[in-house]
Amino acid sequence: MKGSDLFVKCLENEGVKYIFGLPGEEMEDILFSLENSSIKFIPTRHEQGAAFMADMWGRVSGQAGVCLSTLGPGATNLVTGVADANLDKSPVVAISAQAGLKKLHKESHQYLDLVDLFRPITKWNGSIASVEMIPEIVRKAFKMAESEKPGATHIEFSEEFAGMDVVASPILSKRVRRPDPDDMAVDEAVNLLKESQYPLIIAGNGAIRKSSSDELTQLVRKHHIPVVHTFMGQGAVLDSQSQSLFTIGFGFRDIVMDAMDQADLIIAVGYDLAEYAPDAWNPKKNKKIIHLDFTPAEVYTHYQPNIEIVADIPATLRLLNQKLDNQGIVFDSQWYKPVRERIMADRHSYSLKEGQPFTVPGVLNILQSLMSNDDLLISDVGSHKVWIARNFSACCPNGCIISNGLASMGIALPGAIAAALHSPSRRIVAAMGDGGFLMNSQELETAKRLNVAFTAIIFNDNDYGLISWKQHMSRGKSTGTKISNPDFKAYAESFGIKSYRPRNLQELIDQLMTALDSKELNVFEIPIDVSVNQELIKKLKA
Repeated sequence: MKGSDLFVKCLENEGVKYIFGLPGEEMEDILFSLENSSIKFIPTRHEQGAAFMADMWGRVSGQAGVCLSTLGPGATNLVTGVADANLDKSPVVAISAQAGLKKLHKESHQYLDLVDLFRPITKWNGSIASVEMIPEIVRKAFKMAESEKPGATHIEFSEEFAGMDVVASPILSKRVRRPDPDDMAVDEAVNLLKESQYPLIIAGNGAIRKSSSDELTQLVRKHHIPVVHTFMGQGAVLDSQSQSLFTIGFGFRDIVMDAMDQADLIIAVGYDLAEYAPDAWNPKKNKKIIHLDFTPAEVYTHYQPNIEIVADIPATLRLLNQKLDNQGIVFDSQWYKPVRERIMADRHSYSLKEGQPFTVPGVLNILQSLMSNDDLLISDVGSHKVWIARNFSACCPNGCIISNGLASMGIALPGAIAAALHSPSRRIVAAMGDGGFLMNSQELETAKRLNVAFTAIIFNDNDYGLISWKQHMSRGKSTGTKISNPDFKAYAESFGIKSYRPRNLQELIDQLMTALDSKELNVFEIPIDVSVNQELIKKLKA
C-alpha cells in the first residue's frame, strides 16, 4: 500500500473520526487516502480554526483531536491553537505536510523547519523520516497526547513518503493503567488533615478528567471540606453543593479570597499553575500544601508542597476518602459558609430588570436559568470570560469550558463546531466578545456547511474590553483598545444563519429560549454596558 494509505489506517486505528484542516498540494495523497476511509476530513476557513476545533474535541471527548495543514504558512497558522491545547492540557495531534527531502538542505519555497517550530509548544513532535516509521510515529503521537497530563503533539510528513509503497500495519493501541497512590503518602496527608482546622481544596483542570469528579464530590460532601475551582476546573464539584466556594483566578481580590486567607491547609487536586499563579493565594509562602496530581509539582517559590501524591487522581481520592471515613474525620462547615452566602448574594445582585441596559453578568443569570444539567457553555477570552468564570456555574464536569492556560481569543466559535459534532444532541452556547468573534468569524461558513447546531452570543462593546478594564484598574483610563464593528446581525444572516439583536429584557429571554430549543445554528449580538466592570472593583475594595 502507499504510505498515505498506511498513515490513514494508523489514524483509523487510533479511533479518529474527524480531521480539521485546509487542503494543500503537498498533502494530496493523504487527502485522497482519507476520501476512502472512515475518517471525515473537514475543510475549515483558517488553520487556526482547525487547531481550535481539534483542541475543543480533545477537551470534550478526552481523545486526541486532529488538525492538518500544509507546509509553510499552513503550519505556522496552526501554532496558536496547538499551543493553546498544550497549555490547556487538551489532547491534540497536529499533522503538517513538508517538502520533499531534496529541498530540505537549502532555501526552498515555503520551507521552514517545522520540528523546531513546534518543539516549544508540544509535549512531543517528530518527523517521518522513512515510510516504515509511520506506525511508530503515529502511535507515539497519540500515546503522548492522551497520556496524563494530556497535551499537543505534532507530526511532520514529507510529501514524498506519502506516495511510496510500504508493507506494514498499525500498532495496536492498548490502555495504559496509571499508578496507584503510595499508601504511606496518603497516610501523611491524613495526618496533615487531622492537624488542620480550616482545610480547603483547589480543584484544577485535572480534577475534571478520568472520573475524578465523583470521588472529589464525595470527599467534600462527606467531610465538609470546601472547594474552589480554577477557571478550567469548573464543574469538578457542582456549585449547588454547599461546600463549593465557586471560582478563583481573578486579577483582583474577590470575595473567595477571604476563605483562601483563612485556610490553613490547601489540597491542590489537578491544579495547573499555568492557570493561576500560587503567588496570589500563598503570598507569604506559609500555607501547608498537599499536591495531588498525575505528575510531580512544578518547582515554584510560592508552591512547595508538604506532601506530593503523584498517582491516578480518582484512585488517590478514593483511598483518601476511605482513610478519612475510618477515622471519622468531619470538619466544621460554618467557617466558610458566610463566604459562600456572600458570593451567591453578589451573583443574584446582577439580575436584569426591564428597562436596564444589558450587562454580561445579567445575561449570564438568564442563561443560567435557561440551561440544564448537560448543556455546555464555551467561553472565548475577554472581559466576559472573567464574568463567566465568576458568575456562571457549570452543571457538570466540562459544562463550562474556558481557555485559561494560553487563554486564546478566537477559540469559542470554532470550538463550538467541534463540540456540536461530538455531542449533536447537547445544547451548546459559545460566548464571545466582538474582538474574539471577528478573529475566527469566517468559521460561521464551516458551521453552516456542516449544519451543526449551537448558539453563538457576541457581547458587543466595540472595545478590547478586558485590556480596557485592566488599564482602568491600573491607570484610571484606557488607550489603544477602541474598535468598530460591522452589523453582526446582517453578517450572520449573509451566511444564511438565523440572527437576533434583542432590544429589551423580554425579547432577550424569549429569543434565547427559542434559539436554545431550536436545534439550529443561531447568532446573537448583545450590546452591553461595561460600567459593571469598574463598579465591581469599587465594590470589592469597599
